[in-house]
Amino acid sequence: MSPFLAIAKRELGSYFATPIAYIFIVVYLFLSGLFTFYLGGFFEREQADLSAFFGFHPWLYLLLVPAVSMRLWAEERKSGSIELLMTLPVTLWQAVLGKFLAAWLFVGLALSLTFPMWITVNYLGSPDNGAIITAYLASFLMAGAFLAIGSFVSAANRNQVVAFIITIALCFMLMLAGFPLVLDLFSIWLPASVTNSIANLSFLTHFQNLSKGVLELADIAFFLLVIGTWLYATTVILDLKKAE
Repeated sequence: MSPFLAIAKRELGSYFATPIAYIFIVVYLFLSGLFTFYLGGFFEREQADLSAFFGFHPWLYLLLVPAVSMRLWAEERKSGSIELLMTLPVTLWQAVLGKFLAAWLFVGLALSLTFPMWITVNYLGSPDNGAIITAYLASFLMAGAFLAIGSFVSAANRNQVVAFIITIALCFMLMLAGFPLVLDLFSIWLPASVTNSIANLSFLTHFQNLSKGVLELADIAFFLLVIGTWLYATTVILDLKKAE
């Protein structure tokens, strides 16, 4: 087994070695159902789709995903185990990718456990299952983007609580980048080209495009680019911290 996969397997197993993983999954599934059926008015809408379900995912991830990412590196640095990890025959990239993949698969597992929603909507009507698959892909990609940002913040901090708060703040700003209120504020003192660039950074804009069933490569590429950029930044900050 490659070092990259060995780290991912070890990390994924560590999530289930404590009650944290089970608590996260239960809370995630409970809030998903609560938002979908009560706040989202799933039955009142009388439409065979899962828009009420996916519409709340950005806000769920904003609170729950940083709770997963905050421990990726902060705990390693605080306990000193990061020095042991760095002495293993693995590159920094392999360590970063392995830990990120484990966290992404863990969140993906929680997302996959919402399949009863899919079964329910198919039982009640005839939904566009292609659009639902695309929405699941959008949700998974957005979770990965949140985790990549959280990985960087966790690598830069020894304190998990601080990493948690900073990750929420950064993700919140990136989510709101495409809101008219934000764009109107920037348009006052920035040219239209810069304002449009800020709008293109909005997680919500790209997520909503995909969650509607519109499979655009530009939206997929956006999330993959965000993931790659922040994971690269994680390797840079870890390399700098290693020299301290």
